[in-house]
Amino acid sequence: MASKTSKGSKVQGEGDYEASRRYRKRTQEYLENNDVEKAALRAKPTSRSEAEALAAAEAAGKKRAKGEDPALRRRSAPRVEPSTRAKTARH
Repeated sequence: MASKTSKGSKVQGEGDYEASRRYRKRTQEYLENNDVEKAALRAKPTSRSEAEALAAAEAAGKKRAKGEDPALRRRSAPRVEPSTRAKTARH
């Protein structure tokens, strides 16, 4: 259920619609105006110790995670939604 914040924006879940629109707009602008491959190369670790530190940080983050999203491993199998009818429902 949507609620109102002190500024009057509609909030749903973990964010509001306006923030979501701003994020999508800035992301699209970045992709259109920047060389993403070059930025990725600049972000690459510059030393073995830096690469190890990043790997350790990633492992620490994954340790706290509930698990990897199964959708990442799924090829093209459609998602099957569970039945909404309870097994104990009477007809």
